[in-house]
Amino acid sequence: MASADQPLVSIITPSYNQAHFLGDTLRSVIEQDYPHVEYLVVDGGSTDGSLDIIKKYAGKLDWWISEPDQGQADAINKGLARAQGEIVAWLNSDDLYRPGAISAAVAALQQHLDAGMVYADLDSIDRTGRVFNTIHYRQFSLLDLLSFEIIGQPTVFMRRAVFQQAGPLDTQYRYLLDHQLWLRMLQLAPAVYVPQVWAAARHHAHAKNVGEAAGFGGEAMRILAWAGTQPALREVIAAHHRQVLAGAYVFDARYQLDGGQTAAALRSYARVASLQPQRLLRHLPRILFALLSLLGLGGLRRLFQRREY
Repeated sequence: MASADQPLVSIITPSYNQAHFLGDTLRSVIEQDYPHVEYLVVDGGSTDGSLDIIKKYAGKLDWWISEPDQGQADAINKGLARAQGEIVAWLNSDDLYRPGAISAAVAALQQHLDAGMVYADLDSIDRTGRVFNTIHYRQFSLLDLLSFEIIGQPTVFMRRAVFQQAGPLDTQYRYLLDHQLWLRMLQLAPAVYVPQVWAAARHHAHAKNVGEAAGFGGEAMRILAWAGTQPALREVIAAHHRQVLAGAYVFDARYQLDGGQTAAALRSYARVASLQPQRLLRHLPRILFALLSLLGLGGLRRLFQRREY
């Protein structure tokens, strides 16, 4: 039974046609050492065998459903609306929690009573689960997030009371639905970074951050337009206009390059040069990567890619 020392934690997994990875995701939650977990799976009507996997683990789930939905944000909102935990999070059906992640997140929220959410470092894994990178974050401010410093969503755990005050995920966003929510939550309570690895994000051909990479930058600009309508955010943007815009263009360039849109990426880097040229120093390897790609120097490009990753 949950208690003040060990509050109930609700985890939601939105799922749609990810049978190849879903079992690993479910086990990474079910096998956590924290004793009070409510686990809800919201499937969007999968047709690839996902239901057989969900049914296999149904005895370990507190609730699940499979029915058509309006996309990822809608599925997560559906689960969060049913969640009873004091702490809530979602884990996508191709990602993983590392052992002890939930216990560590609860401890962090208990240590930082003013925090609305906590987050940690993130492994990047391939289809087989092999780690090819670990992303180390830092303590981010509201200005950092407005400048598109990105938090690894699978590592985030939220106080349900703060999430409910901020409101559900906005279903108008497909790529940065989490980032827009963090911006709303950080206006209510701080986010606290914990220098531990809590989760792994899987990179594969059908993941949005791979197969639809070029769509991220446009959504970042939409979020900036929305932020300009929010009084508290508008004030921060006005005071740091060049930094915020430079951050948005850096973000756009990164995803354009990942999506194979090399010329578009270089145009965004040129915008960064006009706003905050010193910021380009951190991104010289990726700019060189883009130039090699544009020039068609395939062999050098592959050599450089191996060195970067």
